[in-house]
Amino acid sequence: MIARRISEIPISKTMELDAKAKALIKKGEDVINLTAGEPDFPTPEPVLEAAKSFLEKGQIKYTDPRGIYELREAIAKKVGERYGKEISPDQVVVTNGAKQALFNTFMALLDPGDEVIVFSPVWVSYIPQILLAGGTVKVVETFMKNDFHPSLEEVEGLLVGKTKAVLINSPNNPTGVVYSRSFLEGLLRLSEEMHFYIVSDEVYDSLVYTDNYTSILDIAKDFERVVYINGFSKSHSMTGWRVGYLISNRELASAVSKIQSHTTSCINTVAQYAALKAIEVDNSHMVQVFKERRDLVVERLKKMGVKFVEPQGAFYLFFKVPGDDVKFCERLLEEKKVALVPGSSFLKPGFVRLSFAISTERLAEALDRIEDFLNSH
Repeated sequence: MIARRISEIPISKTMELDAKAKALIKKGEDVINLTAGEPDFPTPEPVLEAAKSFLEKGQIKYTDPRGIYELREAIAKKVGERYGKEISPDQVVVTNGAKQALFNTFMALLDPGDEVIVFSPVWVSYIPQILLAGGTVKVVETFMKNDFHPSLEEVEGLLVGKTKAVLINSPNNPTGVVYSRSFLEGLLRLSEEMHFYIVSDEVYDSLVYTDNYTSILDIAKDFERVVYINGFSKSHSMTGWRVGYLISNRELASAVSKIQSHTTSCINTVAQYAALKAIEVDNSHMVQVFKERRDLVVERLKKMGVKFVEPQGAFYLFFKVPGDDVKFCERLLEEKKVALVPGSSFLKPGFVRLSFAISTERLAEALDRIEDFLNSH
């Protein structure tokens, strides 16, 4: 018998639909896949060259479970300079993607029954990870009429003593929303009063299209109650390299390192040296292209009369659809060969997520097909 905690965890709907779209493409169908959160850009050439150079040296051995010192030092320096923080490499743990940074954080923080507050629409892996780590989940719903911004008062009302962490994601997947400075300030104040952690997933922080972006590190004085999560997948188109990281206080970083030493041992050695080079690589051209695509999608969907909140970051647009969102996605894929993710996957039925991490030409074609579909139903 499979363990109950595993049996009760659903598979990722995003990955499921992505696999279905790719299977149709393999059969020769002209499917435009707008499901996965994966930049279509190649990994930057300097990163590839750094990896090749390291491979030629042949010293591909185990590394420190926390990550190679040079990479942790470079991350500490870059993030520290960006936010005016003194960060030690001992506060940094390199992980197998930002996803492992999140999971290991929950494993380190949660005892059975400890609560984590999340905000709906919620990325598909957050709740399963919390449950796998033995925690419980409380969901604060957000609404399009409020631009999908959370209510601090509702968060405060849920703080009943068992709350171990509040999980935030800004820029947000799936909405592209950036949380306001006032909300983050209020949340930090509550964390200090009620002694919970803020786990801040900022993996999209380099893909921002507004001047009003605020990180939790812009506000927090230190890492006593903060876990900062980031990675290289989205910022440098390195999804398959699987390099992420967390920064927190030394106690939490040490606990996460202990978990890694008994699970994955370390991160892929070559990928770590590739990431070390990526820190030096400018990704501003990617940001500009994504902004142009964002503007294209916003303009086209407005003309279609579709309701949505304009994304301020990441590369998603979350829009309202008529009727059942799952059936909408199934019929759109069947009739027009365009793959989207239903909002039900993010605990927000009645919406769908569109990823614009695809070439402008194919994106424009997908929007034509979506418009035809909407006009015919």
